Amino acid sequence: MTVQIHPQAIVDPSVQIGEGCTIGPFAVIGAGVEIGDHCKIGANTVIEGPSRLGAHNEIFQFASVGTAPQDLGYAGEPTILEIGSYNTIREFVTINRGTVKGGGITRIGHHNLLMAYCHVAHDCSIGDQVVMANAATLAGHVSVEDHAILGGLSAVHQYARVGAHAILGGGTMAPLDIPPFMMAAGNHASLHGINVRGLARRGISRETILQIKRAYRLLFRSGLRLEDAMDEVSQRGLNAPEVAYLLDFIRNSRRGITRP
Repeated sequence: MTVQIHPQAIVDPSVQIGEGCTIGPFAVIGAGVEIGDHCKIGANTVIEGPSRLGAHNEIFQFASVGTAPQDLGYAGEPTILEIGSYNTIREFVTINRGTVKGGGITRIGHHNLLMAYCHVAHDCSIGDQVVMANAATLAGHVSVEDHAILGGLSAVHQYARVGAHAILGGGTMAPLDIPPFMMAAGNHASLHGINVRGLARRGISRETILQIKRAYRLLFRSGLRLEDAMDEVSQRGLNAPEVAYLLDFIRNSRRGITRP
């Protein structure tokens, strides 16, 4: 299939464009950009490099992708943005490249939906099948794991993590890590139980969900110190892989863990 580039688009000669791509009017694509097959780049979109996009991505009009990080220590180094395949990036989304001190790369996985006005700052990592609703914002160095959902106008503090299958309510301010499988909301965020409906939709068994619920009660509702509660979870035979992952997530926290 041929590439369709609108005559009023500005595309640097060095840009690598895959088969079947379309680039709309007034789009500006800079040097060092690689675009995979069957991508749609909307009108007035800006993509700066170095940036690599996989296949079947759709970037809507007025998005700004791969621009320099908003970091006072950035001195023009050639840092990178990597985006996987089958992502939808809606109007006015902004995604920055990494910084040298943060590892030099911002990563977005596959099958993600970033709704209008979302912001992904430098050195962030987003997994697969993540939904960021309108104007959700990630500060620098944030990690969002697979299947997480961030409600509209939510914000995540730099270096914080959002665990897999977690969901943040609209307007949530998250200064600390959000554990996997949890529902969180508020300013500042607090936990509001397990994302049972989301887990069931993704095929997590009823038995595993019950183990996660029991672990949640021990960790956050028993009155035990968190370290003692984690030991108790192990002693109670809650041995589903998802529970082990939850415990590892808590052990590896740098920012601290959001609680009820």
